[in-house]
Formats: sequence, C-alpha cells, structure tokens
Amino acid sequence: MPQFPSIGRILIGMGVFLIVLGAGLSLSPKAFRLGRLPGDILIKREGFLLYIPITSSLLIGLFISLIIRIFRK
Repeated sequence: MPQFPSIGRILIGMGVFLIVLGAGLSLSPKAFRLGRLPGDILIKREGFLLYIPITSSLLIGLFISLIIRIFRK
C-alpha cells in the first residue's frame, strides 16, 4: 500500500512545477524554447517530418530528477 505522505509530496512538487512553468510561459513565452534548443533534431522533407527533442528531453529529465531528489530528503 502506498504511503500517502510521499504521494502528497510528489503532488505538491508537481503543482509547484506547473505553477512556475505556467507563470514563466505567460510572462515570457520566448524564454522557454523547449523543443527548439540546439541539439534538438528536426528533419523536414517532402511529405515527411522527423523531430527528435534530445536536448529538451535531457533538460526536462534533469529538472524532474532534481525535484524528486529534493522531496526525497
């Protein structure tokens, strides 16, 4: 059975993350350019589009890892 205090911390962390992300996007939409960072691959050809967000995925994973590490202590 899951422990409710740990689930509560995760939900609070996700809520704080969403509030910060929403405030950042509404205040400066050009500041958060996830998906258009150097290292993200975009190949456009006639009738074909391939998008691989390598750098964006790494940054999101790093941020989520830091949030989890903070709330585990």
